[in-house]
Amino acid sequence: MTFEPEQLGQSRTDLAEKLRELRKRAGLTGARLAWRCNMSQSQISKFETGRKTPKLVDVERILQALDAPPEIVAEITALARIANTEWQDKRSSWRRGMEKRQTELASLEAEATELRYFLPSMMTGLLATPEFIRASLSHTPGDPAKTVARKLERQAVLYDTSKSFTFLLTEQAARWAIVPAPAMAIQIDRLISLSHLPNLRIGVIPTGAVTPRGPMNTFTIYDRRLATVENFTGRMVFRDARDIAEYLAVFSLFEDRAHFDEDARILLRQWAEAYR
Repeated sequence: MTFEPEQLGQSRTDLAEKLRELRKRAGLTGARLAWRCNMSQSQISKFETGRKTPKLVDVERILQALDAPPEIVAEITALARIANTEWQDKRSSWRRGMEKRQTELASLEAEATELRYFLPSMMTGLLATPEFIRASLSHTPGDPAKTVARKLERQAVLYDTSKSFTFLLTEQAARWAIVPAPAMAIQIDRLISLSHLPNLRIGVIPTGAVTPRGPMNTFTIYDRRLATVENFTGRMVFRDARDIAEYLAVFSLFEDRAHFDEDARILLRQWAEAYR
């Protein structure tokens, strides 16, 4: 099954209706189905009314309890995967105000304790200098002053030692020049400084490192519960455990090929000096 981005919200409603229809067709009450699935009746009710989106494992338990035929299992499972995925388009963020997006990101960062960032092409705002942040927002409509301020406020989370951060940057991401050379040297110096924080790891992957998989997208993993993947027009939010496991595996692949600690700092110093 394939879905257009605008169908993602509708898929949650469709999933709720399908689950309710299948239960009724099987001649089961909500309480009886809940007993078969080892769930609460209120949980089943929330799934069927769309007040709560079931995870894929929940859907699989329900389908097994209903003894659904293979073709129905395939259809509902695909629907469940889409229902656990969210599309956030960039134009909507612009209309709402980019500073509100920064508030949403700050909330995600506050809730997570282990955060992983894969940066194949450009620096993230959490690691950026004010000048770099301002330059990165040059294509954004409106006055970026509030967004710059909010991005800088978010950087305080890096000093929360109850959290751990791992940032993986390709050489391109570390050296991508959106500010003049002297400012780029300062930006890379900031990476070196941040790499000394006890709860923060910065890994760099130099050009030429043999890696069997291409660095396709920027993505962030919050604990093991949520992953966001960015492209030019927006971002996908994945909440299904299998999708998150796939991104964790990809992250691990690149992490194994990255340089950390003093090895990373040696490379970063070389790149900073090249800009000087």
